[in-house]
Amino acid sequence: MKSKSILISIILITVMMSACVTQKRYSDLENKYKKCTDDLANSEKTRNDNEVKCNELNSQIEKLTKQSAVLVATNDSLQQEYKKLNDDHDVVKSEYNALQQKYNKQLSGSKAETQELMEALQKTQGDLLKKENQLRKLETELEVKKNNLDSLAAQMELKEKKLNELQAILNNKDKQVNDIKNKITDALLGFKDKGLTIYTRNGKVYVSMEEKLLFASGSWNIAEEGKNALKNVAKVLETNTDINVMIEGHTDNVPFKGNGQVKDNWDLSVMRATAIVRIILENGKIDGSRIIASGRSEYVPVNDNDSKDTRAKNRRTEIILTPKLDEIFKVLESN
Repeated sequence: MKSKSILISIILITVMMSACVTQKRYSDLENKYKKCTDDLANSEKTRNDNEVKCNELNSQIEKLTKQSAVLVATNDSLQQEYKKLNDDHDVVKSEYNALQQKYNKQLSGSKAETQELMEALQKTQGDLLKKENQLRKLETELEVKKNNLDSLAAQMELKEKKLNELQAILNNKDKQVNDIKNKITDALLGFKDKGLTIYTRNGKVYVSMEEKLLFASGSWNIAEEGKNALKNVAKVLETNTDINVMIEGHTDNVPFKGNGQVKDNWDLSVMRATAIVRIILENGKIDGSRIIASGRSEYVPVNDNDSKDTRAKNRRTEIILTPKLDEIFKVLESN
């Protein structure tokens, strides 16, 4: 429903600008609006996906760390068991040698004593063989555990490397956000006390302009002072090509008594957004595909609409600047 309303608004703008709009021009505008809306949705989804994937990588590393700790503990236990068996083996071997020596001394003795020694010797040989088999089995288990531990360590190293790459990119994006905020702040310094607010939220820079800076009440024609502010914004965007731009128009909840084709707050918010887009494109060499114009009507207020002052705060237009996320895509797509 929202998309349909915005599309109608764009059509209305076209109608008001020219009495003779060709079907081809209308189709071009409709296709461009659809591409911009899809790009915005993809950008929002991509950021959310990136945050989910970062959380998943952290969870995997935590799980692998726990598995590594279990394997290390198991390896230590097996090493202790191996040492004990090895010590037992030495004791049994010593006993066997002693019996062998005793057997040799008693070889010329009585048949009964000789038989007793033979049985003891055979038992000791059996015990020795058993211990040797246990040692070989334990050595095999230790080798398997070591291989598993090495494999787990390699996986952890790979996950940590990928996570570090993502973190470095995100840190760079945060720096880009701060840099563009500082540039915009410097460019609009002269408008600081004239209804202009600049802040960051969720990795984006928001340039919020109150109605009094840009428009007369109920109008979408931009005042000269507002045009000067937007020209400064255009110069910053022209030299920062890795920034995507969304223009959002907002109104209060007082019904707009429209005339002509502009009938309500939805229409008014879209008309204001597109008017700002035109000023920016006319005053900077900026690729139009970087910019999206949208109207939010009265549905995203910053204050309750319970007084004249709070309603004035809600009647605003926001320029939202977002760094491109191409580098993050490359890291997530790599093995």
